[in-house]
Amino acid sequence: MRPQLAIITGLSGAGRTTAAKVLEDLGYFVIDNMPPALIERVVDLATAKGSTVDRVALVVDVRGRAFFGDLRATLASLAERNLGPRVLFLEAGDEALVKRYEAARRAHPLSGPDRIIDGIARERGLLADLRAEADLVIDTTDLNVHDLRDRITDAFGDEDRRALAVNVVTFGFKNGTPRDADIVLDVRFLPNPHWIDELRSFTGLDAPVQDYVLGQPETGVFLERLFALFDVMVPSFLKEGKHYLTIGIGCTGGKHRSVVLGEKLAQHIRSLGVAVQVEHRDHLKE
Repeated sequence: MRPQLAIITGLSGAGRTTAAKVLEDLGYFVIDNMPPALIERVVDLATAKGSTVDRVALVVDVRGRAFFGDLRATLASLAERNLGPRVLFLEAGDEALVKRYEAARRAHPLSGPDRIIDGIARERGLLADLRAEADLVIDTTDLNVHDLRDRITDAFGDEDRRALAVNVVTFGFKNGTPRDADIVLDVRFLPNPHWIDELRSFTGLDAPVQDYVLGQPETGVFLERLFALFDVMVPSFLKEGKHYLTIGIGCTGGKHRSVVLGEKLAQHIRSLGVAVQVEHRDHLKE
């Protein structure tokens, strides 16, 4: 039986230790600070005849130093053997990471004699390519331990999960874009209900705003072409073995237009047989 394999990586201080504990609770055999050069040996043991290990999670980070550059080659080799792991990449904003290191009174592994922020910048650069290829990116900036546990459990705890899970996040550009979005759509070209007095207090979850936004000629054309795009992309993502897709849809404040279109896009993707979660990040903010 092919074991379930997971790689936990990402920025130092972003929650790798918590992630490892969650996967351990989910029945994974977890190995911390794993040199990439040894990953295939561990996989060989897990897949050997008579092995009782069916879930393996390996934590790989910059403590591996010279070994870290071998990780991408190792992942490619495993993929060729049809043993490609699911890669979980954890990150957080600079300010949040600095606060965590200061609270723990620890030095960043790449800061050396420099400031913590300098070490974080070096690490971001080192991990940029790996982040781009990860199956799931979780930004822990605004997550507490319980939130992170829930996110990881949702992603890894359901053995019957669909091949692709989509997360639609609506937001306001004035509050910043979601750092973990794979695709960002800007719907600020549509007329803004904010400037209509009788609609301003409502959100995109309310019928008056929905009727207004969906009644615009531009909206119909946009949704028709957007749905056609995802009709192509979703099957292709499934074919390529992508497990997670986060779509950000933004308007100015994240209260009206993005919420309406986020709900419509989620509805369409569900019609394609894919699991979708929707998060309206900013719809209650002023």
